[in-house]
Order: sequence, then C-alpha cells, then structure tokens
Amino acid sequence: MFMHEETLMGLGLSLNEARVYESMLSLGEVNVNTISIKSKVHRRNVYDSLNKLMERGLVTQFVLAGEKNFCATDPRRLTTILKDKQDKLDNTLLDLTKKFLGIKQEEQALIYRGIQGYKNYLQDILDVKEDIFAIGAKGGWYDPRLETYRLRFYKELKRLKLNAYHLFDHEMRDHVKKDVVSPVKEHLSQSRFLPPEASTNSAIDFFGDRIVMYTGLDVHHVDDNVVVFVLISKQLAESMRKWFWVMWSACKE
Repeated sequence: MFMHEETLMGLGLSLNEARVYESMLSLGEVNVNTISIKSKVHRRNVYDSLNKLMERGLVTQFVLAGEKNFCATDPRRLTTILKDKQDKLDNTLLDLTKKFLGIKQEEQALIYRGIQGYKNYLQDILDVKEDIFAIGAKGGWYDPRLETYRLRFYKELKRLKLNAYHLFDHEMRDHVKKDVVSPVKEHLSQSRFLPPEASTNSAIDFFGDRIVMYTGLDVHHVDDNVVVFVLISKQLAESMRKWFWVMWSACKE
C-alpha cells in the first residue's frame, strides 16, 4: 500500500508523516478521520503528522462546513525539501572539509560493513579521483541491490575520465563478455584474467593512496555482511601498483 515511505523518510519525514502524506495524495480534501482510516495511523498521531507536514508545506488546512479539512500539496514540492537539505549541507561542507584536511593524514586503517559499506568504498573511488586497479574482481557491482548506484557510479567514472584495470577471476570470463554495457565498456575493456587456480572469494582494489580488501564475494554478488578493510598508505599503494603490472603482464587478455 505504501510504496514510497522509505523515500519520503529519506527526506526527513517520520514513518507516520510519510504514510499520512502518501495516503492524502489520492484523497483530495478530507477530514482527519478519513486520513486515519486510509493511512492506518491512529487519529491522535494523524494530528501531529499533519502539523509537521503543514510546516513543511506539504499539506494545507481549511474549514469546510465548520469542520477542519486537509489537502496534500503537489508532491513536486518535495524537491524544495531536498534542495533545502542540500543548501544546508553546502553551507557547512566548506568548514567541515577544512577541519578534516587540517588533520595530518598519516597511514590509517578503516572498516566499512554491509552493502552500504560497499557503496562507501565505491564513493571513495570517485572522491579520490585516481585510476582503479582490481585483483580477483568478480563483478560485485552487478549485485541487484546496487543496480541504481552502479549506473550512477559508472556515469561519474566516465565523467572523471578514470580508468579501471581489472584482473578478473577466471570464472568471470564469460560474464565480462555478456554483461558489459556500452556506458562502462571503455573502462571494463581494460581487463585480463587470473588463472583458474587463483580463484578465491576475496578481492583487492587500490586507487590513489588506498588499498581495499574484502571477502565474501561471488560472481555478481556481495555478501550481506561484507566487511571492507581500507588501508590508507601512499607508499603501500605505490608498491601495489608495481606488483599489479607484473601480474598484469603474466595474465591472459
């Protein structure tokens, strides 16, 4: 029934507010009792939600025959909420960045967890803006849960003119030929394949000053509880690149 509550909550609405608003979009001018029945939110909580939604400009109130009625506003107003959030972030980002860069960046170790952690690692690639090298690649980005993010990621990768060099596991040979689509083909075409005896469920990626290691991988699948280990070390990353090209020259195209 509630198809978009997760998206609405991502914009800052509470669960009740999201359900009340989505329900009202198909009701027109209605009273609180009707909203409560349609949204399955208790009448007392509907009042609280309506007040918050009016503050956001997503609901209007008027009196009809002596009774308070409410009506949802055009959902395109949600873009204003998103813009306001972006403006607030932009206003603080410069100061936050100054604080972050003010810390002396020495060798560090970070851990990301789960699918969101995997996305964090992909975002690091775009933030670092350096070519990517992968050993034991298995096409984890083709996990269905990453489809929307993957397309956006490779579009940005192309815009930044970054190259991706993949030493795929042997099992990926047929998948690379079949699955690579035109927006990313120029990146994935720079690939070779490890011998069958080198296949594992792990991978190592590195870019800029970062070395990323994770396990729990299968062809086109990332484990729900994947743990991504990130080492930040310019010297170690430079060593990895030297070792990579030795391996690259020994592997089949």
